[in-house]
Amino acid sequence: MNKKPMNISEEAAVQMPMKTVASLIILVAMGVFAYTELTARLVSLETSRELFENDLLKKSEQVPVDQEQHFLLEDLYKTVEKIEIRIEDMMHNKVNIEFIQKQLSKALEDLETLKDKVRANGNGHG
Repeated sequence: MNKKPMNISEEAAVQMPMKTVASLIILVAMGVFAYTELTARLVSLETSRELFENDLLKKSEQVPVDQEQHFLLEDLYKTVEKIEIRIEDMMHNKVNIEFIQKQLSKALEDLETLKDKVRANGNGHG
């Protein structure tokens, strides 16, 4: 067996059935389309992942702020409860003070009535 080197020149003609040429063109087009779709899908997934990670970072940064606000709100509620209790006590004190003022006014009137009776009997000292 004598091996001869194959010489191909620019003018060499290749014959191929049209069906094979169309099949090759369709296969190449399908390959390019599939590659484009895969690339687009990968870019979409990477973008989604980046956005998700950024959202997680933002949320993790907000946790201390949210906790601080929660503590402040809790402290405000406790303060408001104390103020409400004081206001209720003050309302009770007002009622008591008004009652005592009425009682004192009545007692002063009764005292004056008694003084007048004592003076009317002639046993008064003044």
